[in-house]
Amino acid sequence: MKKATALPIMVAAMLLCVAAEAQQPKKIPRIGYLTVAPLSSNVGRIEAFRQGLRELGYVEGQNIFIEWRSAEGKFERQAELAAELVRLKVDVIVSSGPTMTRAAKEATSTIPIVMAFDSDPVGNGFVTSLARPGGNVTGLSALSPELSGKQLELLKEIIPKLSRVAVLGNSTEPANPKTFKEIELAAGPLGVQLQPLDVLDPKDIETAFRAATKAHADALLALVSAGLTDQRTQIVSLALKS
Repeated sequence: MKKATALPIMVAAMLLCVAAEAQQPKKIPRIGYLTVAPLSSNVGRIEAFRQGLRELGYVEGQNIFIEWRSAEGKFERQAELAAELVRLKVDVIVSSGPTMTRAAKEATSTIPIVMAFDSDPVGNGFVTSLARPGGNVTGLSALSPELSGKQLELLKEIIPKLSRVAVLGNSTEPANPKTFKEIELAAGPLGVQLQPLDVLDPKDIETAFRAATKAHADALLALVSAGLTDQRTQIVSLALKS
């Protein structure tokens, strides 16, 4: 399976169900796409999504419509945008990350929701289990805390004198405590001291970098979260400056 088509295949399956149940066969299905980040910063992902749909026979503006909704980095707008898509009666909602998935799930219990990714959908309460999601949410899970320990090992190989690492994360993400534990287990034998920095909102990123710089951190690890992923350009830019 091509990586770019994994998410579109799930969406296409939902649309096929909608078409099978529709009273009017000629009705064009409507997809709602929810993201926190500006659409302009996700051009690559959006084009991959469109390409995957085209490969499955769905062309935007011809046999599907896509309602694009971005919070433009303003987390407080998520609930409003999710509610707007529900009012438009879209046939399926695609959520770009955990915070948007939560907003969509709170807005509807009947419209199918497909997660683009989630670090811990069970811990977040989106699905009952990975094998049997239940409810109206499905999608892609990326729970792999053991990889974070390996990331620290790679950093040590790159920087043999590595002694202090700043770890950016969001304490409200259920998967992050497991991930941080894996990093701690790897840090001891490597002789590396960790500096956990809680980033609950994009505006906290610069504050976190100032703290890391003041403590003379040698490197940075960013734990998986929608907020940090959406702000990856800013994080890389600040890391280069520091």
